[in-house]
Amino acid sequence: MRLNLITACAALTLGACAMQPMTSTKTIDNASLPEPVRVPAGEAQKLWTTTTGGKITYECREKKDAAGQHEWVFVGPVAGLQDADGKAVGKYYGPPATWESNDGSKVTGKQLAVAPNQPGSIPLQLVKADPAMGSGAMQGVTYIQRLKTVGGVAPAAACAAANKGEQQVVSYAADYVFYGR
Repeated sequence: MRLNLITACAALTLGACAMQPMTSTKTIDNASLPEPVRVPAGEAQKLWTTTTGGKITYECREKKDAAGQHEWVFVGPVAGLQDADGKAVGKYYGPPATWESNDGSKVTGKQLAVAPNQPGSIPLQLVKADPAMGSGAMQGVTYIQRLKTVGGVAPAAACAAANKGEQQVVSYAADYVFYGR
């Protein structure tokens, strides 16, 4: 009987460890970030990821308020997410903007603010997360930051009536940092 109790306790302990949220060794200093993309006080970093093979699709469309003029319009992103050790931990795609863990949990969110980054790179971003779907790493995530962006801006190619509807895919890289209470 005692051996069964010890075995049961060990199994419960291992199960609890397996259910812990993903963590990372990379800690973000919010005070060093531009104010618009800082998370509110009281939020704790839950997870840090970086993208692998990030792609953003743009489409040449007529401007909404300027008939006859065209522009490249953001269609959506797709990227793999890795932890600090380079292990694949999830994916990012949209619309809507969705971060999905390999454990099946996922969050969507809405942009709250952006801050400029280096020329030729999409801006830094702060997103307010909707409640997570599913149990796992994304459960309890309240905010997401997009940091250290490289690339991802709209194509430099011409966008005009002749190529209306054409899509172009551009590469990008970024870190995504997840917070919760």
